[in-house]
Amino acid sequence: MDLTIIIVNWNTRELLDKCLASVYASQTNLKFDVWVIDNQSFDNSIEMIREKYPNTILIKNENNVGFAQANNQAINKSSSEFVMLLNPDTIVDKDVLDGLIGYLEGHPDVGAAGPMLLNPDGTLQESAYPEPTLWREFWRLFHLDLFKHLGTYPMAEWNHSDLRDVDVLMGACFLVRRKVLDQVGLLDENFFMYSEEVDFCKRIRDFGWRIVWFPTVKVIHFGGQSTSQVQQEMFLQLYQGKIQYFRKHNSLAVVWAYKFVLFMAAIIRLFLTPFAFFEGSAEKDEHLKLSGNYRRLLWALPGL
Repeated sequence: MDLTIIIVNWNTRELLDKCLASVYASQTNLKFDVWVIDNQSFDNSIEMIREKYPNTILIKNENNVGFAQANNQAINKSSSEFVMLLNPDTIVDKDVLDGLIGYLEGHPDVGAAGPMLLNPDGTLQESAYPEPTLWREFWRLFHLDLFKHLGTYPMAEWNHSDLRDVDVLMGACFLVRRKVLDQVGLLDENFFMYSEEVDFCKRIRDFGWRIVWFPTVKVIHFGGQSTSQVQQEMFLQLYQGKIQYFRKHNSLAVVWAYKFVLFMAAIIRLFLTPFAFFEGSAEKDEHLKLSGNYRRLLWALPGL
């Protein structure tokens, strides 16, 4: 096979159906196989795959083993020259496979590439980020990017006809060379969900490979369809992943400094919670839900 496409699924049957249909409709002469690793879904995803996509290679886990470990299961069993990690809540344009692989084949110094991600309404979705640092996380958490982009990239201002070298690509659609995997290793299974692609991208760049955002091919990404089913747990998992990343790549002092930044950001948000009652019902409900998440984060923070 030229390409292995790996999709980790957890209760996204309808979106997974659309994703698989778009993959198999790709206009390509590449030899590719599709693997779906199901993390204990209970929405009949397995039956849908077996009925509609019998050529798909299916791994059914008895437990939810997380994103990194599930991807690694398929990576270890496949042998293609290229591997694509693809979320089940995506729709792939017909030229994505040829576009990304063609670019990597013509640029041997590029280890990984990702397409432009679009929201369902066709607007740009942020899908590339600078490497997280303590200062950048402080800047992002306090919304200082409104004044100057330091915590994020100004992707909306980029020329979307130009390719860009980036630090981190979102794992929603991520093409990587097998040679890179052989060098840097697989996804770190200590990350259950979130920040595993940040760690992976850092290790790719540490080995001297370039990572490229390739906006001339496009993928629609609905975003958060699995995690939205357990929002409270995933909010804590998001920051546990970030803390874990800082613990792996920085000193203990930086880890505690980051926890203090999170503490201050949470306190300020909770202090502003009463102002939510002056907003419209939708905005109020969203802000109150977010305040609840930050309250839980404060309680959990010492143990993260």
